[in-house]
Amino acid sequence: MKKFNLRNLSIAFLTIAFLGFQSCSEDGMSGDGETLSQAELQTILNTDDIAGAVDTALAEIIGGDSDESATVGKEGECYSTEYTETGFVATFNNCVLNGTDNINGTVTATYEVGSEMTTFTATYQDFYVGNIKVNGTRTFEISSSTEQTSVSFSIISDMSIEMEDGSVISENGTKTFTIAFGDSLEGTMISISGSWNVEADGNVYAVETLEDLQGSAACEHMTTGTMVVSKNGLAVTVDFGNGECDDVATLIYPNGATEEISL
Repeated sequence: MKKFNLRNLSIAFLTIAFLGFQSCSEDGMSGDGETLSQAELQTILNTDDIAGAVDTALAEIIGGDSDESATVGKEGECYSTEYTETGFVATFNNCVLNGTDNINGTVTATYEVGSEMTTFTATYQDFYVGNIKVNGTRTFEISSSTEQTSVSFSIISDMSIEMEDGSVISENGTKTFTIAFGDSLEGTMISISGSWNVEADGNVYAVETLEDLQGSAACEHMTTGTMVVSKNGLAVTVDFGNGECDDVATLIYPNGATEEISL
């Protein structure tokens, strides 16, 4: 099978890479002394940052990008693909991603295109981004509006990431992204909802959105919505604001205490 060009899949992958720059981090303390640190929340978000880098490479294969603007080089220079009727197997050999991290390893991609929904599953086997190793699967369920003014996709993750120091972070659960396209970055809106778990350093963090996290593509951070992060009995609500494009969020603790922070 030759390269297939599914516009919505490419948009979905590239949007995930873009969302990597919208990560948030917060510090906090509950009334009983239990804490949720900035480093812990960065860990919670770290899996998407790394997976987003891999998704960028897959987006180029899906979109058939082979010009000089490609971020991982041309096919044949550092990666090869074997196509089947249901997807492809891509093998990367020391490809430089965006001029920074080298990527190595194999990813197997399968897809199913329906009239209303496209499903795409990427399975990583000892896939390296720099010195970080990725294993597991990410399944994308993608749909778009009839006029293609918006695209919605859910990501079901079951993956582990081994850091350079040997520590392992795992994530499983579902996140749903919606992009409503406007005439400009300011008019293009992004929303995120879902429920997922992250395990790291012996702790399990349960994350659930209460109100969809939303923001303009022109803003660095999400600007509305709330989510709860639970750890060892501590449930902290993170309120991203009233829509103003800023870097401020509010932590709300179980005892009612609040803390305004910079993202």
